Amino acid sequence: MPQELYSVEQVANRLGLHVRTIRNYVRDGRLKAVRIGKQYRITREDLEAFTGTTAAALEVDETKRHVEASSIVHIDAIDRAGADRISTHVVGSLNQSGIGRLRVETVYDEDRAVLKVIILGDLAPTAELLRLINLMTAP
Repeated sequence: MPQELYSVEQVANRLGLHVRTIRNYVRDGRLKAVRIGKQYRITREDLEAFTGTTAAALEVDETKRHVEASSIVHIDAIDRAGADRISTHVVGSLNQSGIGRLRVETVYDEDRAVLKVIILGDLAPTAELLRLINLMTAP
């Protein structure tokens, strides 16, 4: 039976990591790989040894779709107190249970009096967070 070989991209998809991270693991010697031409190939056995699980457990479900949103909210003419209030409420809303995968960053520029809220994550919690920001900034 021929050995099953995976590309760096396939391993990255299975593990949910960036391709560059997998390449670094290979270069550091943490993940065994063979070089075929200009590309690394990882055997099924080496992947199982690296993860400590069977490769079947790492199979990517091609039928399951994942949808994410990325949003940048730009709020002009806001003072430091208003920016702090919005930032506190936004970050506080992330502590709810069952919120889903969501990452939020806020950046305030005092010179321009601009607050930017960067939101990355699942659609439903992103929409809820946008509604919250809309309510807080409505006149």
